[in-house]
Amino acid sequence: LRRRNSKSNTETMKTAVFASLIAAATAFAPVTQKASSHSALRAFEDELGAQPPLNFYDPLGLVADGDEAKFNRLRYVELKHGRIAMIAVAGYLSAEAGYRFDGDIAIGGPAFADIPNGFAALSAIPSAGFWQIIAFIGFLEVAVMKDIVGGEFPGDLRNDYIDFGWDTFSEEEKLQKRAIELNNGRAAQMGILGLMVHEQLGVPILPGV
Repeated sequence: LRRRNSKSNTETMKTAVFASLIAAATAFAPVTQKASSHSALRAFEDELGAQPPLNFYDPLGLVADGDEAKFNRLRYVELKHGRIAMIAVAGYLSAEAGYRFDGDIAIGGPAFADIPNGFAALSAIPSAGFWQIIAFIGFLEVAVMKDIVGGEFPGDLRNDYIDFGWDTFSEEEKLQKRAIELNNGRAAQMGILGLMVHEQLGVPILPGV
């Protein structure tokens, strides 16, 4: 009887231990998953561009998995679009103010001075000239504006060819200048969008001009 009771107690203890292990695993699994997800969300909170009032802002969850390679790719695209937008804003406002190149845009005309600003310029430029512009942009995209040697940061396209004194700056100055470029690019993307919308609404871009 004692042996039977001892055996029964042993089996009961084994069952209890096994059940405890299952309960422990079940209890801790969601916590681990939550912690991992939380860590992924916090992975880029201290990155360049994460600043008040929004701080790190990723409403679509594009880098919620904490993938650094994906983040660097998106940061490079953001910088490139910002650089294009800054040039676009400067060109748009310069043309709106009346600045034009001398001479003709094509053999036999029309003259640069006859090309209107904004969307109307697309139909005023001769087709051959329009496709030359597209080809030139494609050339820049494929052969020039790319990181060939592995830059210091996403968007570093110097490729050991030009420097403009960058290496003379301290690390704090470099970070500050990169932040300035990033923020100006963000503002320019909103700015060129606003300029195009205003044009379509018929609102004067430069009052009095």
